[in-house]
Amino acid sequence: MLLTLLLLLCAQRCEPAELFLTVSPSQPVEGNSMNLTCRTRPPLQIGIRLQFCFFKDVSVLGPSWTDSPELRVPALTRAHSGSYWCAARTTEAAPKTLRSRRVQILVRRVPVHTVSLETRPPGGRVMEGETLVLVCVAAGGTGDITFRWYRGPLGSKLGERTQPSLAAEFEVPAVREGEETYYCAADNGHGPSLSGLVSIAVGIPVSQPVLTVQAPGAEKAAGEAVELHCEAARGSPPILYLFYHEDVRLGSRSAPFGGGASFNLSLTADHSGNYSCEADNGRGPRRSEVVPLHVTVPAEDGESLPPAILEGLLGSLGLTAVALIVCCWLKRRAGRRSARDPPRSPPSPAPRESSYLNSAAPVQQQPIYENVNVVSGGEVYSLVYHTQQERQSAAAPSLRTRVQGTDPSAIYSRVNTASTSDDDYEDAM
Repeated sequence: MLLTLLLLLCAQRCEPAELFLTVSPSQPVEGNSMNLTCRTRPPLQIGIRLQFCFFKDVSVLGPSWTDSPELRVPALTRAHSGSYWCAARTTEAAPKTLRSRRVQILVRRVPVHTVSLETRPPGGRVMEGETLVLVCVAAGGTGDITFRWYRGPLGSKLGERTQPSLAAEFEVPAVREGEETYYCAADNGHGPSLSGLVSIAVGIPVSQPVLTVQAPGAEKAAGEAVELHCEAARGSPPILYLFYHEDVRLGSRSAPFGGGASFNLSLTADHSGNYSCEADNGRGPRRSEVVPLHVTVPAEDGESLPPAILEGLLGSLGLTAVALIVCCWLKRRAGRRSARDPPRSPPSPAPRESSYLNSAAPVQQQPIYENVNVVSGGEVYSLVYHTQQERQSAAAPSLRTRVQGTDPSAIYSRVNTASTSDDDYEDAM
């Protein structure tokens, strides 16, 4: 029994030691890490110290001889594929060196998959003239990835970029008006993986809107309804329109498909003033020019008459005042002339025979003169009365002579006060 134990101990000490290299994981993947371990078999006797060194092909990995039997290789790439081995030596005065067998390591590359195209600004809400950023993103894949960007369904190539990452960006400067489609592709040596098509509608900022009123510049009466219409000639929908009275917001209207919008307003006296509107489609509001509006209030409903009516009344009063002044002046002038030239008494008319038949005796007519009125500076109207006696005959009817169209007891005569002579009075009888 003792002899058998001695033989076993002698066999262990006399058996030559071997060096082995192990790799963990056995199938390393790009982007991950890998651990290398160098061990002897059978284990060396206690008290014997070894130093280790790791190699890839003919190159030393990491620091040279160290006391650690392990080496960690981080962030593997396809370039880490190759032949690995290790060496160990004793620290004695006459060191002995052991070498492991070579181990072939192939770093596995994961194909790119699940590629998508993103935009900045998000959702592709870019305005004409702005810069559009296209971001190509892969959900998985290892190693250096080549990204390519294309415009349109036919694939007009825009650019290309290779980098060890799962995302890359490409800028499209000063995009043009209209709608475009884009897509991207990613490839790490296992074939390209394509994203889906992304449509980008290039928007147009709103132009300065124009505010129109139902009757621009005209006066409107209180109680009437007026329509305010605001419209921007250019601008991508949807457009939000805001209406203002003296910078006080009245309300808002939306134009989801572009064009203009209207706001109806029932006028009161407080609605006189300046109106404006604002258009905004998300890229900065634009304000219209100011449009004035005057609201008139009817006289029976308001405290004051409208200016036009007041002007008419003042004009009529002015004309009436002028007429009164002229009339008073004419009367005063006529009065002064009458005072300077008193009316003359007409001469007594010569006796005339009666023109009536069957009269017992001729009766002299008794004229009576009377000034009636002074109308203007040169004319005086006189009233002449005729007094006569007549006698009716029993045998035959009396014959009378009258002046046709005149009263038998009064005859009016116009006399010029400045140049009338005595004969004029006799002619008037």
